[in-house]
Amino acid sequence: MPRAATTTDVFNAIAEPRRRQIIDLLAQSTRPQAVGDLVEALQLSQPTVSKHLAVLRKVGIVSVRKQGQHRLYELNAVELRPVHDWVKTYEQFWSGQLSRIKQRAEKLAAERAGKKKSSNSKEL
Repeated sequence: MPRAATTTDVFNAIAEPRRRQIIDLLAQSTRPQAVGDLVEALQLSQPTVSKHLAVLRKVGIVSVRKQGQHRLYELNAVELRPVHDWVKTYEQFWSGQLSRIKQRAEKLAAERAGKKKSSNSKEL
């Protein structure tokens, strides 16, 4: 079965690691970023960065506005909501795992403290 086009939905668009890097850069920025800034940060060619931005723009993850000769890109994080909602359904597995790790660590710490206390009382 052929894979869906990258511009059909958010999941396909973010499947590419470089596009996730662009999303990360835009999320970390307090202001819209020019293509040149992204090119410099990613160490990729301008056409490559522009191609990835076009995909992200098509699915609504980024928006663009012109300012003089520059195109400034900004993250529309709300468009990542479907990804968040989908991943959230699996949170119970992570939370449960973390709880088990915590319980095991606490048990080991208590056992070690008990052994230490026991060996100290034998020395007296």
